[in-house]
Amino acid sequence: MSGKRILVVEDEAAIREMVAFSLTRAGFEVVEAEDVNQARLIVADQLPDLIVLDWMLPDMSGLEYARLLKRDDLTRGLPIIMLTARSEEDDKVRGLESGVDDYITKPFSSREMIARIQAVLRRAAPDGGEDLVAVDGLQINMASHRVTGNGQPINLGPTEYRLLTFFMTHPDRVYTRGQLLDRVWGSNVYVEERTVDVHIRRLRKALAPAGFDGYVQTVRGSGYRFSPEAG
Repeated sequence: MSGKRILVVEDEAAIREMVAFSLTRAGFEVVEAEDVNQARLIVADQLPDLIVLDWMLPDMSGLEYARLLKRDDLTRGLPIIMLTARSEEDDKVRGLESGVDDYITKPFSSREMIARIQAVLRRAAPDGGEDLVAVDGLQINMASHRVTGNGQPINLGPTEYRLLTFFMTHPDRVYTRGQLLDRVWGSNVYVEERTVDVHIRRLRKALAPAGFDGYVQTVRGSGYRFSPEAG
């Protein structure tokens, strides 16, 4: 389990630093956010393997953010552990009903937190199972974030990976640049629409050696689509 990337979203600096220290010592890679806005930027840049999410945050409740993550195709399978001082049974039920995978109440020990994180990560990929998305010989391993073309590795940057994942899970549909910005970059990330074109070119270049660059098609006057059928 070591080496997994954990996002800690907690507005109290002392708690956030304690959690980050314990996880780093246990061999995890840790990134930190003090509110949902920061968390969204981090998730948009690179998907973590798990989120430790505080319930009470300054800009949006952790409960609401968890629901948003579970409604998005790209983050629906992202494991979430809710961290909170709320210990009433009704609060735990609300948290679990929002889609979170586990619940840790404050105060807690580092050993308990790490054990729960390891258990959730094991459940997310039971028996080494892989959540695969494949179109012809192009394949994404959602558990390891590895992409292969006809069995050969394809190296993608974080944005190209998210773009390809979105395309492969939404094939044969045309998306405008604005829609791709919203679905792949996120509604809170403000970049120009021409940015989409840059990353489309990078994605095609990475797919070209395996012969899959033609699957990312330009639909003139409309946007882009992903299809194994000739455009």
